[in-house]
Amino acid sequence: MALFLSTFENKVDTNGRVSVPSSFRNALKDESFQGVVLYKSFTSNCIEGCSISRMNQLSDAVDNMDVFSEKNEDITTLLFASAKELSFDSAGRIIIPSDMLKEVGISDTALFVGRGKTFQIWNKTNFENIQKEAVEKAKKSRPSLLLK
Repeated sequence: MALFLSTFENKVDTNGRVSVPSSFRNALKDESFQGVVLYKSFTSNCIEGCSISRMNQLSDAVDNMDVFSEKNEDITTLLFASAKELSFDSAGRIIIPSDMLKEVGISDTALFVGRGKTFQIWNKTNFENIQKEAVEKAKKSRPSLLLK
């Protein structure tokens, strides 16, 4: 499964075309779909991105929920209804739909932020504020990870 690391700032052209960082594309080279899946985050003011394999994992997780529950309805609407499969062009670029860009405040620059098995696309200023908050919270709470 793809692993997305680091943060990259890339220009967005007037058509919404942006180059996906080469390390992100490289992480996706063994995927059945040569591109990314994007959807609007429901926890942050950004665009969430992942591989098609990760989307399949999310779909499998939803299948473990009560099929007619309100939570199932909500999560499937949030994850799948607005998700876009975007193929790479020959230069490794994608075209992000204008409504997605507008909703998160991205116009001419996009910040690709690695988050392990997923990534996010942010307005640079918005992410810088969120990143500062996250660092301060982490310093105070000193979270720990359980490694298997």
